Amino acid sequence: MTEPAILAISPFFIVSNVDQTIAFYRDKLGFEPTFQQPDENPFFAILGREGAQLFVKSDRDTTPLPNSRRNPSMRWDAYVYSPDPDALAVEFSDQGAVFSMPLEDTHDGLRGFEICDPDGYVLFFGRPR
Repeated sequence: MTEPAILAISPFFIVSNVDQTIAFYRDKLGFEPTFQQPDENPFFAILGREGAQLFVKSDRDTTPLPNSRRNPSMRWDAYVYSPDPDALAVEFSDQGAVFSMPLEDTHDGLRGFEICDPDGYVLFFGRPR
């Protein structure tokens, strides 16, 4: 009998523009759309890269609300595990991604970096040291 397992979790971000979000995650971070609402102006998409997934949805009556806008000391919206954050930082930099926190060893025992997406969601890419 196999042990129960959880292999992934997929954050769900409310975004201002699904097309803009797809372009950012695709062009800067190497994610690909695995599903996109089949409209000229899509309101839902799923983006993926390796084992990571992100669900995004746009609603004209809802404003994106990243954690940092609720409480500045709670700025991460997603922790993305990467066994080699140094190589990932080089890849993202080569794609023109702007880091909101550079690659470093953090005070809480992690090695990684932060990137802020167009709606202000902060993703930390890294691993324990």
